[in-house]
Amino acid sequence: MPHERLQLPLPFPHQPGYAALDFVPDDSNRDALAWLSRSAGWPDRRLAVWGQGGCGKSHLLNVWAEQSAAALLVGQTLRGLDSVPETGALVLDDADTVADERVLLHLLNTARDRGLVLLLSGRTPPARWPVRLPDLRSRLKAITAVEIQPPGDALLRALLMRMAADRQLIMGEAVQEWLLRRLPRSPSALREAVARLDRASMACQQPITRSFAARVLDMAEIAVADADEFFISSEPPSPRLAGFL
Repeated sequence: MPHERLQLPLPFPHQPGYAALDFVPDDSNRDALAWLSRSAGWPDRRLAVWGQGGCGKSHLLNVWAEQSAAALLVGQTLRGLDSVPETGALVLDDADTVADERVLLHLLNTARDRGLVLLLSGRTPPARWPVRLPDLRSRLKAITAVEIQPPGDALLRALLMRMAADRQLIMGEAVQEWLLRRLPRSPSALREAVARLDRASMACQQPITRSFAARVLDMAEIAVADADEFFISSEPPSPRLAGFL
């Protein structure tokens, strides 16, 4: 690739939007939406939403937090209880990533003592989180959990269109359909693919065609796969996009 055709992309990270209007309802998330709409009926005033990475958990939790005027915390950064409200509602996204089990246990106890409505998320149900503290394990097992199912074709198509539009990428319908036939059936894989295409298109100043996408995503030798050959990747992406052959 000639050096003079390269353009250095500016290091501005893309932040996905969490607006309610941007969430795409689907059969895969219908149960979760139904539970979130009736928080007054949650057993013990708490609920966990779980599913694979990129399935929309954070989007749903952010929407519910805004609509419920709930405090929003993230498991990876939770170190103490200073941000736990005295009343109302609390959301803990990625609750299964809290580093200190004692902090999570204290949060659950504090939420109960203060009568908070509590919404959690994780990649698996709380009852399956690998915790060591017996008290924490028993509390997690008691939390009602609802799964966001793997996405269907219509949702994947809508997500790909939305991701491209968010980045103001011009990606024709034929290219999108070509990608959907070859990418893993995972929203996180779509997101990474779109990010790579965005960076490469800016750097090379080239439109996103099928041949360009094949070069960028290392997919030139991939044959058209049958639907039952697709799989869902829940592992962190490798330098080579997870799931690509």
